[in-house]
Amino acid sequence: MDEVVKIVNDIKSGNIKPIYFLMGEEPYYIDKLSDYIEKNVLSEEEKGFNQTVLYGRDVSIEDIVSTSKRYPMMAERQVVIVKEAQDLIKTIDKLENYAANPMASTVLVLCYKYKTLDKRKKLVKELAKSGLVYESKKLYENQVGDWIKRVLQGKNYSIEPKASAMLVEFLGTDLSKINNELEKLQIILPKESTITPKHIEENIGFSKDFNVFELRKAIGERNQLKAYQIAQYFADNPKDNPMVVTTSLVFSFFIQLLKYHGLKDRNSKNVAAVLGVNPFFLKDYDVALKNYPMKKVSQIVATLRDIDVKSKGVGANAMPTADLLKEMLVNIFN
Repeated sequence: MDEVVKIVNDIKSGNIKPIYFLMGEEPYYIDKLSDYIEKNVLSEEEKGFNQTVLYGRDVSIEDIVSTSKRYPMMAERQVVIVKEAQDLIKTIDKLENYAANPMASTVLVLCYKYKTLDKRKKLVKELAKSGLVYESKKLYENQVGDWIKRVLQGKNYSIEPKASAMLVEFLGTDLSKINNELEKLQIILPKESTITPKHIEENIGFSKDFNVFELRKAIGERNQLKAYQIAQYFADNPKDNPMVVTTSLVFSFFIQLLKYHGLKDRNSKNVAAVLGVNPFFLKDYDVALKNYPMKKVSQIVATLRDIDVKSKGVGANAMPTADLLKEMLVNIFN
């Protein structure tokens, strides 16, 4: 995020590069930078003749170079944006000559999503020399909560740790999806608001009481009644609670417990870092650690692997979700 802010601030101050090569597995920041350049480098009057948006599947490198070599009309510069540039992967090296000697009056932006170029390539070195190469890396799951907090702080909102965890549990690490949901909440809630699990439940559709996050907590506390209630809710709403996802998240919980059992340094900061969780939730893991000895955790991990296979239809003839969930909980609690 800091690198993106620096790039935007440089553009604002007039330090504009002739080429921006935006690549990486996380498309969110690639889109943000591309959109910012598209909206802000030229005035509305200049855009009509001097801003061109191309798509990688529809053009060749020769087309891009030809467009980039045009002179702007009644403006200081032109902007050429190539979206989905990863579709040009087979011919991208042909851009090398232009990268070595780009038009000073052109701002060429290439959005190379979900992939990266080998930084040892001559093309990348030429792009970095004459322009800017930005790699947008995928965040790890344990980094997304901090990202949510920072994004909201920048817009004068805050969020409770459990609400943040719910978003990550159900949307994963897809920053674009998470941001879309956060923007919906910002329309509804006034600035300075704190987003709570109730807001998530009422406006996004995740139950604050019946979700995998609460299931894992109930399992950790050995609260069998609550765990079976949640399992029944999942069985009644299988489309919103796929068995494969449930098994995966419960499995990751016990893998974390296994790591916890093996730790010598149980300082809260170290535990949170090793397990990849927000320190706010460590008390849940402390409870589970007491309830599940290391030997039992190892047995549960083996059981969950078997349940995962069955949930995918291997070795079981369309076994109902309710039966799979019951089998999972019986094996965990017994």
